[in-house]
Formats: sequence, structure tokens, C-alpha cells
Amino acid sequence: MADVYFSFFSLSILVPLSLLILLYFIVRPRPVSVPIKNSHVFITGGSSGIGLALAHLCAREGANVSLLARNVTKLEEAKQSIKLATGRDVNVFSADVRDYDAVKRAIEEAGPIDVLVCNQGVFVPQELEHQELEEIKFMIDVNLTGSFHLIKAALPGMKKNRAERGPGSIAIMSSQAGQVGIYGYTAYSASKFGLKGLAEALQHEIIADNIHVSLIFPPDTETPGFVEENKRRPQLTSIIAASSGAMKADEVAKKSLDGIKSGTFIVPCNFEGFLLSVGTAGLSPQRSYLMAFVEVMTAGIVRLAALFFQWNWYGSIEKWHKKQ
Repeated sequence: MADVYFSFFSLSILVPLSLLILLYFIVRPRPVSVPIKNSHVFITGGSSGIGLALAHLCAREGANVSLLARNVTKLEEAKQSIKLATGRDVNVFSADVRDYDAVKRAIEEAGPIDVLVCNQGVFVPQELEHQELEEIKFMIDVNLTGSFHLIKAALPGMKKNRAERGPGSIAIMSSQAGQVGIYGYTAYSASKFGLKGLAEALQHEIIADNIHVSLIFPPDTETPGFVEENKRRPQLTSIIAASSGAMKADEVAKKSLDGIKSGTFIVPCNFEGFLLSVGTAGLSPQRSYLMAFVEVMTAGIVRLAALFFQWNWYGSIEKWHKKQ
């Protein structure tokens, strides 16, 4: 009997240890450290919310920051707030990310970028049946097509002299609604889900240029835009989405910057986001063999938790419609 217990104990140690060793050798891309100090960080949607909070953090760490947004007044206010808080000058550019030519002009004027943060985003929550097509196109054009515009315009400059400038980064701000579809988020989720395909394929294309992609998944975040979103949010959406809670823009910015600096591909921002990241990892790249170990070992458990979430959400939908 003692031999059986010993064999079982040995297996329980050897199997995880063997898996760890295997993952250490096969996990790709390799770990990287992306410098922020003295780097040119270009942030879209940088005049408020997460973008502005991230700009403050980067400026404090010694980055040369450029901001792009549409509203000139808000851009100037953001510029002054960063100058006042950090003593660093910031370049600001007014452009609509839906206009590729305007984006290209702004990026060429800004100069070669080391860290590009595609943070622009719009969210108009509503059931697909009731939502105007123009609103659907607006979200896709800003959230998804706008990211293509930015990356395509920035890549030529980002690729130049990378050996001297060190690793570069392209960070794309998605959403937890880009990991799981939620009632009332039909168009928004489609625009954000698309970013994952963009990010995964893009990382293949630019890894040889020493440019590293980070895909960030914040939950609801307390920003001026979030206040406006809630005015139109279907009540059932609020009931289902409430389980994740809301984060402050500063908290999301800190998680985002940590992910950018470590070259992390999937960057969750809270515990539920972590579970979603494990549950939706699929064929996404993973730099950390320890995180890969967690993903492999907990995949079944997380899938079970996901089924409980779906059970709860569909229960809420059923109760809602019965009341109506």
C-alpha cells in the first residue's frame, strides 16, 4: 500500500514538473522587456479616460508622449494637465481615426513611434433589432477599421532602426466584450472580437521586426464615455454585465502599461478578466511558461465556470422576458 501511495505521489509531482519543463522550451514568443523611458509613445483616444491616464503614467516614466483625438479643446486640456503633473511637454494631434489620410499625416508629423497604443473606441449599447445601421458602422469603423488605419500608418516608422531603439510595442485596447458576447453588445462585441484576429495575425507579421503586440481587455471603466453609454444601455445588459464591476481609468492604465512593458499578449485587468483570458486563450501566443501552465491546468475548470456564467445569464434573460 505504501508503494502505491509513493507511486501516486511521484506521479503527481513528475507530471506537472514535466509539463512545466516542456512549456519552458515551447512557449513563444520569448519574454521581452519593452522600454518606456525615452521612447516615443503615441496614444489615440488620449484626451480623456484610459488614454489620458496612460499618457500620465508614460510621461512620469520619462516617455515622449503624443496624443491623438478629435476634440482640439480636450487635447489642449490633456496636454496642460500632463505638463502640470509631470513637467513634460506633449505633442497633440487632432484627427479622426476613420480618415486614413488624416491619421497618416498626424503620424508622419509625430515622427517614428516606439509604442503605439490604439485606445480609441466608441460604444453605443442596444439590441441589434433596434440599432441603426449607421451606429453599427460607426462602431466598426472607429474600433476596428480605425486600428487598421493607425497600425498601417505607423508600421514603416516603427520598423526603422529597431536594433538601436530597442523593442517596440503595438497595444490594442479591446474589451471584455471582445472575449464574450453580452446582450445589447452585438455590434460592439463584433468590433472588439475582430481586434483579436488582427492582433494574433499581426504578431506573426512583425515579431521579426522586434515589435510586440499587447491586446488589453478592460471591463466597464469609469470614464466620461461610460457615463454616456449608460444612458442608453438596456437594463438587461446592466443586469448581466454587473458581475464584472467597473474599474477606474487609472487602474486600467496601470494594468495596461505593465502588460505593454512585459510584452504580454493578452492583458486582463481584473480577476474576471483573468478567467476570461484563460478561458479564451485558444491559439493566442503566450510569453510566460508559468501562465501557460496555469492555462493548461485550469482549462477544464474555467470552462465549467464559463458554463455556470452562461447558465446565470440565460436565466436572467428568461426571467426578464417573463416579466415583460
